[in-house]
Amino acid sequence: MEFKLFEDLEVWKKGRELRLFVRDLIRKFPSEEKYALTLQIRKSSRSITNNLAEGHGRYFYQENIQFCRISRGSLTETLDHVIVAFDVEYISQHELDNFRILYNDCLKLLNG
Repeated sequence: MEFKLFEDLEVWKKGRELRLFVRDLIRKFPSEEKYALTLQIRKSSRSITNNLAEGHGRYFYQENIQFCRISRGSLTETLDHVIVAFDVEYISQHELDNFRILYNDCLKLLNG
């Protein structure tokens, strides 16, 4: 049996797609959000794939599951940040809807 890299995992690939989508969204945020919403959404979106990678590198299955749970929490936190961005009119309804599609895809993969 061949060992898979974390980059081969479908959930990691979808999380990366979401993270890159968020990267493009936050480029439009005003500069006063640099150390507030921009920083928070950047950190939470990166945490999704970071925790998947870390969990993949753990020896015990239960440890991997715990990191998947953390990743799911980061995914939901990122959704909340994107909703905030919508509420303060930094992003459009269309962008929010597109994010929700990626969010739901990631959530399905994380929930197995």
